[in-house]
Amino acid sequence: MSNLTTRELIVETADQLFYQQGFEHTSFSHIAGAISISRGNFYHHFKTKDEILDAVIRLRLAKTQKMLDQWEAEGKHPRERIQSFIQILVMNKKDIKRYGCPVGTLCSELAKLNHGSLVDANALLTLFRTWLRKQFVLLGREADADQLAMHVLAFSQGVATLANAFKDEKFIKNEVNQMLDWLKRCEENMSSSESASAPELTGER
Repeated sequence: MSNLTTRELIVETADQLFYQQGFEHTSFSHIAGAISISRGNFYHHFKTKDEILDAVIRLRLAKTQKMLDQWEAEGKHPRERIQSFIQILVMNKKDIKRYGCPVGTLCSELAKLNHGSLVDANALLTLFRTWLRKQFVLLGREADADQLAMHVLAFSQGVATLANAFKDEKFIKNEVNQMLDWLKRCEENMSSSESASAPELTGER
């Protein structure tokens, strides 16, 4: 982070602390202390925590879009791109086990607080939904692309929540493998609406 401006450093640090500690339990002092800046310098950039939250959400949206663009560029086939989304659970399994999904936990917390930024935070989920829907359309599942996109989103949020609750990395790997099998069946049965249903839980735990 050495090349970041002070403002950018505050936002990056707040992003991490909101994820690890929660928005409500992260104070100005926590953020300022983590990057060793004075309160005066801090307040020069942000007057309220809600201003920081808005900046964090914009940062997450930008990072998410960059990640999706990278998957688009690297994945030659829509199946490969959807696989990248599913496998991110395994890539981030240690953080997910400790803190859950950064998107889901923030949206859930803001919903409980009835916070005005909930709509903006939900835009992160909408970004994933829109992108996944596009990939399923390209996969030949135009008729039920949105349903399938929502199924993959529900899968990822559910696995992250349970992995965090039970602190179980093996559970993440098992569920991801089953979801990849389900995705393969989706492609193999493009003309069948049956593959839009939940995956059969036949794998060993």
